[in-house]
Amino acid sequence: MTDTEKLLWRHLRMEQLSGYKFRRQHPIGNYIVDFVCLEAALVLEVDGGQHAESADNDAIRTKWLEAKGLHVMRFWNNEVLNNIEGVKLVIWNYLSKLQPPSQLPPRCALPRCQGEGVNLRREDT
Repeated sequence: MTDTEKLLWRHLRMEQLSGYKFRRQHPIGNYIVDFVCLEAALVLEVDGGQHAESADNDAIRTKWLEAKGLHVMRFWNNEVLNNIEGVKLVIWNYLSKLQPPSQLPPRCALPRCQGEGVNLRREDT
């Protein structure tokens, strides 16, 4: 991951954006996308200077992803680096138009155990 992708990841991880879960460097077909939110069918790509040379390939990739029902958002490195709040707002505006993600219980509703472990055995009846 590039430094720019790491910056965006810090703002996406742990469901920080409207409760949606993003995955990073996720394979979809023959492609590996920078970030994807599967429940929102949203792909985020961060493009650096090298992407200007491969605009045709990016267009083919975007068209293929969209044909699979995914919405693709592309951001330039400088947008993420210089205006992360603006980038988050663009993403949030898109997500806010969707149905909210399922309200799952917290990952660990019970307090962490401290000290002794507990062994549970299945009783054969």
